[in-house]
Amino acid sequence: MSENQNLLAEQRRALIVDEVRRRGGVRVNELTRKLGVSDMTVRRDLDALARQGVLEKVHGGAVPLAEASTHEPGFEAKSGLELSAKEDIARAAAELVAPGSAIALSGGTTTYALAQHLLDVPDLTVVTNSVRVADVFHSAQRTSGQRQGGATVVLTGGVRTPSDSLVGPVADQAIASLHFDVLFLGVHGISLEAGLSTPNLAEAETNRRLVQSARRVVVVADHTKWGTVGLSSFAALEQVDTLVTDAGLPSGARAEISEHLRRLIVAGEAEDGDRASNGGRGEDGDGGENGYPTEGGTDI
Repeated sequence: MSENQNLLAEQRRALIVDEVRRRGGVRVNELTRKLGVSDMTVRRDLDALARQGVLEKVHGGAVPLAEASTHEPGFEAKSGLELSAKEDIARAAAELVAPGSAIALSGGTTTYALAQHLLDVPDLTVVTNSVRVADVFHSAQRTSGQRQGGATVVLTGGVRTPSDSLVGPVADQAIASLHFDVLFLGVHGISLEAGLSTPNLAEAETNRRLVQSARRVVVVADHTKWGTVGLSSFAALEQVDTLVTDAGLPSGARAEISEHLRRLIVAGEAEDGDRASNGGRGEDGDGGENGYPTEGGTDI
């Protein structure tokens, strides 16, 4: 990180949060050396991150926030974290989407990044309970106009959460009447014991409906979600077909996850021969899910 002198504030702060989580705490003088900025800049960054509720300032540095299982950060607070990891995950997950398919995207900053990589996939039907995801497609239509092959977007109703998802009985009823080929699901936390979890009880129920309506479930989650447990579990790992994550996931966690999932894709890593547990082929045996290649990541 010593060469990151010209990083944007949001990128610099994402690096700080990652360092705090990875090491369990950092000192201001360590961050100034690694980021190549002044201690005043680092202190301002720590102040901003503390206000967002993603870390706790202590004398001379910062430590991870001891989050309650009910704490739900807002969309803006999460959107600046793990930017490169989310981008890698989004690119790899987009390779799993076949033209003409019906897909669902849950709320979250990673699914928001994925949506931006799906704008050129023709003839998609996109079901989402995320205001932000829907706006990606609607904004593209406003900019380029209605075009042949553009996505058809179905936005559920419901009550808006801090992460800009629509949840509750209205959303649940709408989703229960639909069926889609693939669900791309963002999560608050993922673990062996709790499975997929969220701090929001209403969102947990809506996510259950999404999982029930999908032929295949693909979780998109960066490495910081591993080991995090929210208040309410909504799916077991065995209900997940594919996890797309980033290279920051430890090897031990990869081994544990691979015992419970059909497929683990580590985005952003160079291919290392044929390491896929299914012989390098997708579930249909022809190079990728629905016959589409899974480039941009390593199959474990």
